[in-house]
Amino acid sequence: MALTMALRQQPKPQRTLLQELGSATAIYENRRDLGRMFERFSEHASEELARMDQLLSRCEHEVEYADRHHIRILHIQDEENYPTRLAQCEDAPLLLYTLGTTDLNVQRIISIVGTRRCSERGRDLCHALVRGIAEQCSDALIVSGLAYGIDVASHRAALECGLPTIGVLAHGLDEIYPRTHRPTAIEMLKRGGLVTEFMSHTPIDKVNFLQRNRIVAGLADAVVIVESPARGGSLNTARLAGDYHREVFAFPGRPTDTTSEGCNLLIRRNGATLITSPSDLLTDMGWKKMEPHENENPAPQQTTLFPELSSEEQAVVDVLSQADSDISMSELAHTLALLIHRVTPLMLSLEMKGVIKVLPGGRCHVFGQ
Repeated sequence: MALTMALRQQPKPQRTLLQELGSATAIYENRRDLGRMFERFSEHASEELARMDQLLSRCEHEVEYADRHHIRILHIQDEENYPTRLAQCEDAPLLLYTLGTTDLNVQRIISIVGTRRCSERGRDLCHALVRGIAEQCSDALIVSGLAYGIDVASHRAALECGLPTIGVLAHGLDEIYPRTHRPTAIEMLKRGGLVTEFMSHTPIDKVNFLQRNRIVAGLADAVVIVESPARGGSLNTARLAGDYHREVFAFPGRPTDTTSEGCNLLIRRNGATLITSPSDLLTDMGWKKMEPHENENPAPQQTTLFPELSSEEQAVVDVLSQADSDISMSELAHTLALLIHRVTPLMLSLEMKGVIKVLPGGRCHVFGQ
């Protein structure tokens, strides 16, 4: 906690230090020498870290607050409970504060975001999308930001359709913003929950909403933009999702729809795959249930070992061969417990060797299946 407070809004340097020294305790113990230990470490950062001991009292109060209110604190080195998809992202928060019941490492996670000033069509699209997901993937988790418009429509649709849903907040768990969404948030705690990287009593600040978008993108296998103007937080989330090698989808709008200008722009620039229905999303993600006749004569599973493969490449092939359907690189990284930047070169090498093929939508297929 003291580390995140000392290097506020600097998640990459926080994580770099943690990886280099192994623990926050080691960082604390060497806090006055970090400037000499790391050449490119700024003088300002060194000064901030040198005063970590002054922050410990505030952090102790936060632990007490969390205990009183049954808030779970997940740290990035907790491989069992911290969301592994998010841990793949180099700017993932070191700490998450969570309320609720849902496992953040379920098999399928979809983030749905969009404009705060959504149209009735946008709400209808959102509900139809969630309903279609529920019919095909009853174990899917819906993530959004509990904001006005598409965000809260996604949460409410998930609750109505019986899917768990997580709200990623841009403030501490001591309050809900906007306050009108408090009843929805309380209902979400029964089937889903709330997640934030911010300590209690954190002032509501515009920059925090942009910062939380990376969690919305990083938690999920796929991000869907339902409606977005030409400028907005949803486009920021889509960009982050692309950087994290997540699948990005967008519903198109008419040329005259100002609420869909951003979606149309994403699609035109290949920043998102066009979808018009839940079926499009589920098919591209490989999550659509096959009809009975499609399963009557399943193709033989690939069992041949490739002697020219490295152990890591063979591990990739084994996962793809054992999967029920083609899977994405983010799912593959999640299964192998590898960072996404480690998986990408492995996929390129395997594709060059003719072992796999990367399909449209980023799905990975093993030849022979």
